[in-house]
Amino acid sequence: MPESQASSAPAPSDFIRDIVAEDVAEKRFSQIVTRFPPEPNGYLHIGHAKSICLNFGIARENSGRCNLRMDDTNPAKEEVEYVESITADVRWLIGGWADQVLGLHASGQPYYASDYFEQLYEFAEALIRKGRAYVCDLSPEETELYRGAPDKPGRDSPFRGRSVDENLDLFRRMRAGEYPDGARTLRAKIDMASPNIWLRDPLLYRIRHAEHHHTGAKWPIYPLYDYAHCLSDYLEGITHSICTLEFEVHRPLYDWILGALDLPRARPRQYEFAKLNLSYTLFSKRRLLQLVGEKIVSGWDDPRMPTLAGARRRGVPAASIRRLAAQVGVTKYDSVTDVALFEHIIREDLNGAALRRMAVLRPVKVVLTNLGPDEALECAATNDPQNEAPTTRPVALTRDLYIEADDFAEVPPPKYFRLKPGGEVRLKYACIIRCDEVVKDASGQVAELRCTADLGSRQGGPNADRKVKGTVHWVSASRSAAAQVRLYDRLFVVPEPGASENFIQHVNPRSLETVTARIEPALAQARPGEAYQFERLGYFVLDAADSAPGRPVFNRTITLRDTWAK
Repeated sequence: MPESQASSAPAPSDFIRDIVAEDVAEKRFSQIVTRFPPEPNGYLHIGHAKSICLNFGIARENSGRCNLRMDDTNPAKEEVEYVESITADVRWLIGGWADQVLGLHASGQPYYASDYFEQLYEFAEALIRKGRAYVCDLSPEETELYRGAPDKPGRDSPFRGRSVDENLDLFRRMRAGEYPDGARTLRAKIDMASPNIWLRDPLLYRIRHAEHHHTGAKWPIYPLYDYAHCLSDYLEGITHSICTLEFEVHRPLYDWILGALDLPRARPRQYEFAKLNLSYTLFSKRRLLQLVGEKIVSGWDDPRMPTLAGARRRGVPAASIRRLAAQVGVTKYDSVTDVALFEHIIREDLNGAALRRMAVLRPVKVVLTNLGPDEALECAATNDPQNEAPTTRPVALTRDLYIEADDFAEVPPPKYFRLKPGGEVRLKYACIIRCDEVVKDASGQVAELRCTADLGSRQGGPNADRKVKGTVHWVSASRSAAAQVRLYDRLFVVPEPGASENFIQHVNPRSLETVTARIEPALAQARPGEAYQFERLGYFVLDAADSAPGRPVFNRTITLRDTWAK
């Protein structure tokens, strides 16, 4: 869907938007401010698109702002590469919305939780002074043991009763880097018997002597997500902190931390919704990283990956992903969406946008014996039949052609309407041909098909209305060019690959086939990001990363029809 159409479409309706609408009607906030806060430890995937569209969409619909913030509190797993990819993916996905609502620093860079490390540290000292946080010397294993279980209360840490002065001294020495990793933590003092396990004196800070991608070696201690997230929301003036359902049990801790401090401004509120899940797809970052690490795919932007970078490289329109998010809707109930719905949306969008071109993926040579070796007859091929006023381009019908190997059968099955010995088909945009002779090479393979062209069946000719049951696409042998074409398919062969820890066994061995195709001359001017329908074959896009002058590479976005069940 073009941006202009997306802008004029009615705003979606859901329970979170109803909450925001009530806040707007009651004038509770001067401006609606949301945020999208991914951790930069991997590439964004299509599952993130629902949150992106929801947070940026609400800001856009209410003339507000949505901050892009990196939740970078774990230096061991975070990299600048991921920050850059996340920023690019968000801009691509929301397209024309970016200039309206994307909240960034004045420098144009995203916000970072690490921007607030000094303020977060000061808030932690304030909690200690209030007697609501303490330094604990339990090891990670002991801390887990003391926490208990959902059906069993935890036990107080033996260090829970330390004085305010001792806790302040120890915490300051933690910041000074005096202790090794894991020696001490800062914990909130809440309730070790709480039925909500997240309120059993959760960790606020841990010691980690690690280089940080944004702050360098300045900090030997790092805040935990639950502590940093709510306070980052507060410092940025977020009004509605919208996240997925797994954080519902964290909300009491979110509210406790904000309530335990003397904060002068209005506090943000957290709301949860069900995440987007797709069949035949994995969204676990850990498992996606395994696919990359074991070279099962070529990288995070491999077109088979469910990442936004992979979808973009494969030629999936950003508008299709936004439409998927809108159709799935915003609810409180987890479910799995059939990937066929997403594929239908992609086909529908590309059918209306893609230019038509001809390419032959598995060429077999055809010789039109009644044309001269240097003869070329101009035919008019349609570029955009989906438009009210279609345009055309010239294609040359020459003596030597290529058609698809699948469009010829020496011993055809019943109801076979393509080319066969003695049979006729129409060359699309050109004329009807009859197969007179099958020439084979020394190994018995078909070398060429010698055919006669009914030149009177061309458009405007005396036999133009003559009917045959089959029509095939083609390219001129002398005027076409070679191209590498990658035929991508679903990466997994089962609907729920994540159900098995050994998910690698479910990788589709036919998820990628590479062929050397012949393409018509107009495809030599193909531009990255522009969609093309290879007629009768599917939708394709030029691979900007691997193409070179004179050596184009095309990626198949999707087939023309859903053939997965077959």
